[in-house]
Amino acid sequence: MVLNQLTVLDAVRMLQRRELSAVQLMRACFARIEQREDSVHAWAALDKDAALARALLLDKGPITGPLHGLPFGVKDVFDTQDLPTAYGSPIYQDHRPEADAAAVTRCRQAGALVAGKTVTTEFATFKAPLTRNPHNTAYTPGGSSSGSAAAVADFMVPFALGTQTAASVIRPAAYCGVVGFKPSFGTIPRDGIKTLASSLDTVGCFTRTVDDAGLIASVLMDQPALRRLNYDGPPRVGIYRTPQWRHTLPETREALAQAAETLGRARAVVQEVDLPPEYCALVQLQSDIMAHEATRSLAVERERHASQISPGLQALLQGGDKIDAAKHQANLQRAAEMYARVGGWFERFDVLLTPSAQGEAPFADQGTGDPLFGRVWTLFGLPCVHLPFATGPHGLPVGLQAVGPKGDDYRLLCIAKWMHDKLRPQG
Repeated sequence: MVLNQLTVLDAVRMLQRRELSAVQLMRACFARIEQREDSVHAWAALDKDAALARALLLDKGPITGPLHGLPFGVKDVFDTQDLPTAYGSPIYQDHRPEADAAAVTRCRQAGALVAGKTVTTEFATFKAPLTRNPHNTAYTPGGSSSGSAAAVADFMVPFALGTQTAASVIRPAAYCGVVGFKPSFGTIPRDGIKTLASSLDTVGCFTRTVDDAGLIASVLMDQPALRRLNYDGPPRVGIYRTPQWRHTLPETREALAQAAETLGRARAVVQEVDLPPEYCALVQLQSDIMAHEATRSLAVERERHASQISPGLQALLQGGDKIDAAKHQANLQRAAEMYARVGGWFERFDVLLTPSAQGEAPFADQGTGDPLFGRVWTLFGLPCVHLPFATGPHGLPVGLQAVGPKGDDYRLLCIAKWMHDKLRPQG
């Protein structure tokens, strides 16, 4: 048994029964980090001695909660009181927050142990970090939750926290071949997280199974029911190719065709979803809302530290400057009007199955990939789960995302587990 490769559920069971100590698991995770970090570069800050000391204290005391003794990674946009928090920017190189972000606090209160801070792109935007895809370090892990996805995929920690403003949970999960869960907007507190776009920012997590995502989400969302995902099925599955289908690569098209066939054989009702022509504008709408709100969120940094902001982020913020408050309110209203039509989809379908990314991860020197296929679902605030189950022409992971109605995260995760069990290679 390789301890650092345990799933969340398996590790938790052993920790709860005292068949495994928190120190043993933390040591195994750090051994993997020491073995691979020079290649993967998943971590922005680590303090092995402090993490092991906290693990030892847990081992000496009572069981503390559902995540007792479980190491995890924290994207470096979440404040942490015992580790530096730089938000992926040299502006905050020496920043030491006085308190943890609320999501980190919830995990700690449930007994989880922070192993370290994972690498993020600059203020959770698009500048490519040093982090590499653990499956092949010539390729990107995606962004902006680059280190979190890579750390879980490379068995450095069993789970990690991330955020999504466009596609920053789902796309890295797709490129790294792990489960990524972005819940309904507003269901996890964002206190203590560096804001990028307040209408869009959403806390999410990375795990290696859907069951694991349910357990972590149960803590983050304060919904104990998520700890047991039960669904008899079969579901009604809507295949949503999106108006951007022409941008998909053959491996994503093949994955969607394979999924439709496999789920159909499993007696799911699988049908195509109509593509409203006006939805072609949604990607740009999300981009405009994000850019405008980012100019507000990063106003102080622009005023005082402009030279330390990357050219790419400067360009995004300059685009946001061109959108005034009235136009921004009109954009939000238009998004709300378009979202009203989505409810009809979930009268016909239990879940939508749609691309997570164009295809396999691109080369690292080409950036973190296009967030194209996550923008609309973030704009609408819908819960999404990335399901890895295939590989592309270069042997890199490929999968799809399941999307559910807002607020029905439990049912989405239940159906996502049912589908993932059918789609994953057996044996």
